Amino acid sequence: MSSNRKPEPIRIGVVADEPIRLAGLSSIFDQPGQEGRAQLVPVPGTMRELLAKPALKYLVVDMQSSSSGMKALETIRRARPDLRMIVIGPAGNDELVMKTITAGARAYLDLSASPETVYEAVKIVTQGSIWAPRKLLSRLIDRLLDHPDPGAVATPSVELTSRERQVMELILKAKSNREIALQLGIEERTVRAHLARLMRKAGVDNRIKLSMSALGRAVAGKEHGSRPARASAY
Repeated sequence: MSSNRKPEPIRIGVVADEPIRLAGLSSIFDQPGQEGRAQLVPVPGTMRELLAKPALKYLVVDMQSSSSGMKALETIRRARPDLRMIVIGPAGNDELVMKTITAGARAYLDLSASPETVYEAVKIVTQGSIWAPRKLLSRLIDRLLDHPDPGAVATPSVELTSRERQVMELILKAKSNREIALQLGIEERTVRAHLARLMRKAGVDNRIKLSMSALGRAVAGKEHGSRPARASAY
């Protein structure tokens, strides 16, 4: 028997130093949910209050300054490593964005992002994907795919095969197994097999951790010459 029960709402913590900013971020969610998708519900509060809510899995962090902002992210990660953070911070600071992503944030938007963009980023994160500036994500993927860092892995045998590189690139583009299979012209079960091998090589147990591990290794690698962007985010 089919059920017409609506999906349970997804609660999104919202933290900001300024009350007006907090109210503005919370109001972003004042829009109807899509048919068949869970409604995103804001939970405004102080960082201490939100970190004390074990049922909360997502957190929008308004980072007004890079110094205090990174300390806040470190505090969140230590207290609740399971939280998926959506960070809103200064524009034009590529190093800050990279540090934010590798610190565990699933999304980074600059302070001028429109309410629609913030809402879309939150939605993408709740679907298990990563939202980051296109040029930076492209740079990170290029480092990972074209210049793998042997020192970042346990054994010299973990270098990616050509097909694994293709699958990894599409995973970082937030493609589903079905989309990857269609794009590469292979069976979905083959994609799952490649994904399993990639996770074993990275020492992780899910594709989100795999993506973050890949981004972290890429950031740790040496800077290489610029290449055409091959990944997109925003």
